[in-house]
Amino acid sequence: MQLSDILDFDAITTRLSAGNKRSLLQQLSNLAAQRIGVDAAEIQASVSEREQVGSTGFGQGVAIPHGKIESLGRIYGLFARLAEPIDYKAIDGRPVDLVFLLLSPADAGGDHLKALAAISRVTRNVPTLEKMRGARSRDALAAVLIGADERDAA
Repeated sequence: MQLSDILDFDAITTRLSAGNKRSLLQQLSNLAAQRIGVDAAEIQASVSEREQVGSTGFGQGVAIPHGKIESLGRIYGLFARLAEPIDYKAIDGRPVDLVFLLLSPADAGGDHLKALAAISRVTRNVPTLEKMRGARSRDALAAVLIGADERDAA
């Protein structure tokens, strides 16, 4: 599975102002709800429930909040770069400024893990993270993500 299979490139956000983790998850839930027609409260509840298990702040300024939604028909990904990094209780203690929201149907166990792995492959590459932080527009950020996706698939 690749990012291009799951990521909503038209919904990439380049300067999201969040302030804190709770506000971030609420804003991402609202944005995803508008894009996929699922109730924002259901999305936020699922993602927040997963955060209770442990932080999805995976290090290097990256978070991958994720959850499963009963009524969702396919895996859906959304990306946001924050205007200012926030405390996310990440495993390395660093503030987060790059966020991938991943939503999956309730029965998408293996595919959900494959989607997480696809995001993880891209976010482990430090030069790619630097390019993501330096991209000045949605199109430039999409190009970085597509390029990283193609490189990792090769």
